[in-house]
Amino acid sequence: MPNLPRVAIIGRPNVGESTLFNRICGHRRALVGDEPGMTRDRLYAPAEWMGKSFEVIDTGGMVPADQDLIVSEILRQARVAIEEAAQLVLVVDARAGILPLDEELAQLLRRTGKPLTLAVNKVDMPQHEALMEEFRRLGVRNRFPISAEHGLGVDSLLDFVTKHFPVDELGGIDPRDSRRRKRDVVPERVEGVAESEDEAAENMNPLAGKVVNVAIIGRPNVGKSTLLNRLMNEDRSIVTPIPGTTRDAVDAEFERDGQRFRLIDTAGIRRKGKTELHAEKLSVMQARKHLERADVALLLIDAVEGVTAMDAHIGGYAHESGRSVIIVVNKWDAIQKGPTTNEEFTDTIRQRMKYLGYAPIVFISAQKGLRLGKLMEMIIQVATSRFYRVSTSEMNRFLKEVDFERSTSPAGRPMRIYYMTQGGVAPPTFVVFSNRPGKLHFSFERFLENRIRERFGFHGTPIVMKSRQSK
Repeated sequence: MPNLPRVAIIGRPNVGESTLFNRICGHRRALVGDEPGMTRDRLYAPAEWMGKSFEVIDTGGMVPADQDLIVSEILRQARVAIEEAAQLVLVVDARAGILPLDEELAQLLRRTGKPLTLAVNKVDMPQHEALMEEFRRLGVRNRFPISAEHGLGVDSLLDFVTKHFPVDELGGIDPRDSRRRKRDVVPERVEGVAESEDEAAENMNPLAGKVVNVAIIGRPNVGKSTLLNRLMNEDRSIVTPIPGTTRDAVDAEFERDGQRFRLIDTAGIRRKGKTELHAEKLSVMQARKHLERADVALLLIDAVEGVTAMDAHIGGYAHESGRSVIIVVNKWDAIQKGPTTNEEFTDTIRQRMKYLGYAPIVFISAQKGLRLGKLMEMIIQVATSRFYRVSTSEMNRFLKEVDFERSTSPAGRPMRIYYMTQGGVAPPTFVVFSNRPGKLHFSFERFLENRIRERFGFHGTPIVMKSRQSK
């Protein structure tokens, strides 16, 4: 949302920046916990206050003098947010009082010359307001007592911060509406309604007017953040050799060839027994949650380490969630190759992830930018398949051509298909009207799905089958 004014929330670790960020944007977008350093990358979310739309940025807890690798990267990310912002909000902890780091941050932010507001957090009761006086020493003229956890004083803070923001012509947007992004699923047309002109037009370009949500998933240190940064052509996400660097999901939007994309860089998913810190456990839970927001999941595999049991486990998450999937083999430049290396690696993936037989495989190097053009083409192809709709008339012409004598079904009354209709997209869902009640036999369903893929493609996306008994 490049046209919206931005408000950056800054503070030292554990003063409540992420709690305030979540409060302003209206949902739990950032991880919140007692451990310092929960937030690392900068996070963006739309917000609205009194008919004024803006974007709020959460930054990791800043420690300017610390030379630790991750801490220095957090500081660099925060500096980008400060540069982009129209308003700066420095968050401090009323109960802890002024610490040297608070003074250092206040001095740093004052030097930017940008409008600066002080949010004195954790003022949960009226008697705590006396703690405000100490913070005059920071030299920030505009100070507001708030409780981000309980929402106290946040309205006054927002009134002040947004007072010069433009009012939307339509009265503003509710960020919660943007969260509840409607799936482009049309209710099942169980009566086999004929194709309309709108459906025909939609199939000309199923992605028209849509933002394609792409989640990057995988184990820690397979190159997810590197891939996001390379596709964005900027250092949008922190990259270090330390496993588990990414904790929150990082969203980044860009446009290519007229198509808009939203990349979602998720935390590395590891086995429960390997996650020791509370922050790590939360980040793994959030990674699975953010997968549900995606249309297409890029499952990253480390070419050097090969296909592991955890890769197969994560692939199962993507398959069960109904996402379209592309298997991305990263670091392909780092291994020695022979004439059959590509085919052998492909065979290994297919053997260990049989349930993802519909998923295409792309070999890349995110660090060197190799074959990323091919990856983008595949994302568009798979997303198009996810939203493609087959008309009822075309589906029933297809049925007449299928040789059902080749299919297998349980003994007893022969299976007879009267007609089929596509009841929805994302993922493509087909309703089969037959002479039998209950679910289709798995072997017959697999046969029918294979014939549909042979005829219509649906590359990279799962297909859902539902059956109805026709009277």
